[in-house]
Amino acid sequence: MEPLISAAELADTLDGNGTAPVLLDVRYQLGGPPGHGEYAEGHIPGARYVDLDAELAAPPGPRGRHPLPDPEVFAAAMRRAGVGADRDVVVYDAWNGWAAARAWWLLRWAGHERVRVLDGGLAAWTDGDRPLGKDEPPAGDGDFTVRAGALPLLDADAAAELARRGLLLDARAAERYRGDIEPIDRVGGHIPGAVNAPTTENVAPDGRFHPAADLVTRFTALGATPGTEVGVYCGSGVSAAHEVLALASAGIPAALYVGSWSEWSNDPTRPISTGAEPG
Repeated sequence: MEPLISAAELADTLDGNGTAPVLLDVRYQLGGPPGHGEYAEGHIPGARYVDLDAELAAPPGPRGRHPLPDPEVFAAAMRRAGVGADRDVVVYDAWNGWAAARAWWLLRWAGHERVRVLDGGLAAWTDGDRPLGKDEPPAGDGDFTVRAGALPLLDADAAAELARRGLLLDARAAERYRGDIEPIDRVGGHIPGAVNAPTTENVAPDGRFHPAADLVTRFTALGATPGTEVGVYCGSGVSAAHEVLALASAGIPAALYVGSWSEWSNDPTRPISTGAEPG
């Protein structure tokens, strides 16, 4: 299954006679309040809200700002949202697709094979004068269970090793990669050997992903050539999931380092590179 779905395709599935997909609204903004308030003001009809901080991540700590959630907490949240093994899932947000990509990655990692992200998010839906609803559906009765490991996962040591033998992409902005600024974490810079590939370059100005062929060209130029093992990290494992999604759209499998820079930089024994070169 392709990892992206257009607003027009989603509208067709919701208007058709077949089983409609489960819709997850994962609106989130770094440093802002939870997105449930925005969800309550208007969402794609039938969508249920999922909280990134509470349900798609464990509390922040030594493993980073957005470590993997407890499997049962995540599974229970997905069951309440109506997710089951036999239902397609479509995820969206209103923040560059980062939060939606995190939900997509978690569901795929946990063994659900039929998950897509709404390309362009909520803006793509409303651009077509499609309706929004305010009614919050009751809790679902999904039968989702976690079968961890369907997508590759990196820890800090594995990320360091991959930077030496394959391609480790740093999805943060260039100034954070270089170490010019670090507004959140203990220290600036990047994992030695990592190549900068800002997540923002995956999408057009309207928030839709670039065509797959263009993404192939982009990632190939960065070193994702056939046979090269690829991994991605960011600040806390959210925007890196967006990069994994872009790579998947280009047909390039990639592992995610969930702890990312927030875990790596928290350990003063780990090496750090600065400047524009991988180091």
